[in-house]
Amino acid sequence: MSEKTSKLSRRTLLKGAAAATAFTIIPRHVLGGNGHVAASDKINIATIGAGGMGHSNTKNCSSQNIVALCDVDDVRGQKTFEMFPDAKRYKDFRVMLEKQKDIDAVIVATPDHTHTVAAMMAIKLGKHVYVQKPLTRLVSEARALTEAAREYKVASQMGNQGHSADGVRDTCELIWDGAIGDIREVHAWTNRPVWPQGIGRPADTPVVPSTLDWDLWQGPAPVRPYHPVYLPFGWRAWWDYGAGALGDMACHILDPVFTCLKLKYPESVEASVSMFVSPEKMWVKVDNKETFPRASIVRYKFPAREGMPAVKLNWYDGGLMPERPEELGPDEKMSDGGSGVLFIGDKGKLLCGTYGGNPRLLPKSYHDAYPTPPKTIKRITVSHEENWIAACKGGEPATSNFEYSGPMTEAVVMGNLANRYPQKKLMWDGANMRVTNFDEANDYVKMHYRDGWTL
Repeated sequence: MSEKTSKLSRRTLLKGAAAATAFTIIPRHVLGGNGHVAASDKINIATIGAGGMGHSNTKNCSSQNIVALCDVDDVRGQKTFEMFPDAKRYKDFRVMLEKQKDIDAVIVATPDHTHTVAAMMAIKLGKHVYVQKPLTRLVSEARALTEAAREYKVASQMGNQGHSADGVRDTCELIWDGAIGDIREVHAWTNRPVWPQGIGRPADTPVVPSTLDWDLWQGPAPVRPYHPVYLPFGWRAWWDYGAGALGDMACHILDPVFTCLKLKYPESVEASVSMFVSPEKMWVKVDNKETFPRASIVRYKFPAREGMPAVKLNWYDGGLMPERPEELGPDEKMSDGGSGVLFIGDKGKLLCGTYGGNPRLLPKSYHDAYPTPPKTIKRITVSHEENWIAACKGGEPATSNFEYSGPMTEAVVMGNLANRYPQKKLMWDGANMRVTNFDEANDYVKMHYRDGWTL
């Protein structure tokens, strides 16, 4: 085979790997030969958002060729730049994707508000995409990425790494074994936010650091003055940039819930939120127009599906918790690092941690006596990123590809739509992405991008 033909075959195959269901397993190696790409044939990866989680994601892909790195902040991206000195550097991902033609796959690890525009541009250029969680801020964005990945036949993965771990599989095997019977109620919680929320926009306008391109950092969001309250971490609190505690953690904590119970679109969502703060011992009402509430309870209702009954899913953040189960011993912990899930079935209850880890039947005596179910779900023995790399090379779809993680993200961020309208029950038509009983809310189903930024 000529060198030219070899390169053409490789490129054609790399653009043909794609999508399907949750819990698909990538083989430890991909055989070489006709119709396959050898595991030794490295792909060329670029990272958008090289600092923060982007550093970890890129490091976990270091078995491949890291050919380009993009970050709007020289200081934030410096650690990754130094790790991969041969990679070309950019500040504007649009320039990178237009200019550098050797890129096969792209990691998107920017703040949430830039996920969709960056990933969509990469997908439309036929490049495989790994996008940090939450996949998107808004429902329509998640649907758009899911459909685009399918249309362009690229390998996709959302960065909820627990979906490659054993915990969610252990939890599903217990539930699917009938250990607690049919499940009609679930409670899930997190100690997030661990950043300020329920606050207003700052009045002062500090000087923008010389190493930061503030306009590019804002990307498709409405323009506002720079302030260090937004970055590198606090952006999660702001409606224009992040997805709050729910968006930040639910793609981890609710992953076993969506997987085990085969959830997709909710029928309705409603929320109760904190409305007051007490700076300097003075009670002040918060309107939540700028940031997410300090604490919230979001109540989802899902219809019956695949032989499973309708289920109520209750989410708690900001330190709020469901009632402690009576079956839990007084010295037993309910939370795993401040978060967890409680499944309530007809025959019993099950607790698990953030990634479905350490599933426990309640009470402890029942758990100790219950036979460990057979491992009917294949395990993934590589990292979440390597799982995606194998899919890029023509293996089976990545475990959290957009066919699974897209609809899950839609449901998660529907909770934030309810947070905008507390005490209002929103009836949801998932197939058509519409609130059917309160049309005002539909304006927040889709993103309004500023000029120069588009899908």
